[in-house]
Amino acid sequence: MEATFQIFLILLAVLACVALAARRFNVAPAILLMLAGVGLAFVPGMPPVELPPQLVLLMVLPPLIYSASVAMSWREFRKNLRPIVLLAVGAVMFTAAMVATATHYLIGLPWTIGFLLGAIVAPPDVVAPLAIARRLNMPRRILVVLEGEGLANDATALILYRFALAAIMVGHFSLPVAVGEFSLIVAGEIAYGIGVGWLSLRARKWSGDPQVELTLSLITPYVSYWLPEHVGGSGVIATVACGLYVSWNGPLLISSATRLQGIFFWDLVIYLIEGLLFLLTGFQMRALYEKSKAFPLDDIMIATAVVVVIIVIARFAWLFPATYLPRVLSKSLRERDPSPPWQWAFTLAFTGVRGAVSLAAALALPFTLPDGEAFPYRDLILFVAFGVIFITLIGVGLTLPPVVRWLGIADAGHHEHALEHEAEIAARRQALDAALKSLDALTGEKAVSEEVMRLLRARHEIRANQLPDSLDPAHHDVSAAGTALTRELIAAERKFIHELLRDGQITDETRRRIERDLDLEEASLANREYRGAPL
Repeated sequence: MEATFQIFLILLAVLACVALAARRFNVAPAILLMLAGVGLAFVPGMPPVELPPQLVLLMVLPPLIYSASVAMSWREFRKNLRPIVLLAVGAVMFTAAMVATATHYLIGLPWTIGFLLGAIVAPPDVVAPLAIARRLNMPRRILVVLEGEGLANDATALILYRFALAAIMVGHFSLPVAVGEFSLIVAGEIAYGIGVGWLSLRARKWSGDPQVELTLSLITPYVSYWLPEHVGGSGVIATVACGLYVSWNGPLLISSATRLQGIFFWDLVIYLIEGLLFLLTGFQMRALYEKSKAFPLDDIMIATAVVVVIIVIARFAWLFPATYLPRVLSKSLRERDPSPPWQWAFTLAFTGVRGAVSLAAALALPFTLPDGEAFPYRDLILFVAFGVIFITLIGVGLTLPPVVRWLGIADAGHHEHALEHEAEIAARRQALDAALKSLDALTGEKAVSEEVMRLLRARHEIRANQLPDSLDPAHHDVSAAGTALTRELIAAERKFIHELLRDGQITDETRRRIERDLDLEEASLANREYRGAPL
């Protein structure tokens, strides 16, 4: 137990150091974390650290999916449902079929094993490419489609994985039965996930305590995931439905105190989970290396190269027809949603990074069949899954920024973000005007003193004056200077409060209350900043 805790502390220290290095060299943290995990695995004296597949599928995956679903806009998800479904369902099935076909004819794998391998490596991971894409100022729609695909494609892949595994274990497979079960799983999980989201929000509102609400929010993804997974589903669809329901209905039911604490709480939880997951994925290199000594290296290299090439080709071969063919066939779709530039489709096709879910699915394969024989090609599947993850993560992670710059995607993103920023300023001004009208109405209904009215109107004017009149660079320079000076004033106030505490003129409790106000003001400054341009 002590050794395990020591390893955990080492991993946390490495996670913090790698995060700083990634920021220093402007590299995706997932890349450096995986490389660090590989390096640590071969450090002399370092005990092997295995990644239990059930840890990923039952403990790690639910909060990751739920957090991403809550952070996503239901309106944007619904608006882009067609491309999301085409990628999360169609592209995953197409990729799995392509992998099965290629490995059967080129390597000689049985069809069932090929489909199983295809289901494992078909779903792209969303964490690493989305983190890179956000830093590159890509257009909003690309980010929404990437995020939506990442939320739902694991469900398709895990359901295919279960079907393929059952076919190998039992020895037969029925396509009509599989299609019927797939439809039933999707419909049932959506209904169940919405029900869990509804119940969670009502329970949190009834509790009225931020700590209890955060505890309930942490339980929610597991409640929505575990039951469908236990009865033969994937659990992913239910968790996505639950998160989207909470995202759409939560703002009016969750208190401000809970929301403020929840942002920091969930940011830390997801940061630790994602970082440790990539580190532990890299750690698996040592165990795989030991196993590879008893396996022909040429077979591993050829199989991995074939699968990597196939999944790249399959994503491009699916995405371009799926993007443009429906618009060619449907005039109403073409008028309602004109064809995007080919650069957008190319960028979506290029971001096919595989992640820890693929490795967890490979690790979860049984060692033996029901008749006691060894599970066929288990080690080869495991080697290929890790190789695909490693190659796509490093390859796409390092080449995506120059590819995006070459395609000119970032330029479109900058213009779009500027328009979004202007709309945000207008919305803030309109909200302040609505609040001022509400204040005038309340004064007519209630007896309010002139002093109270003066304070409320002063608060309103201060907030209105904080909004910029335009987005021109000159105004940004003025706002940036004002923000910097405000931070210096807050720091001076903090220092003075600390001196009062040290001299015994105030208590620690008083100091904490004052510091909380200063913290909120400083957080408000950070929230109003937009790439260095404060709102």
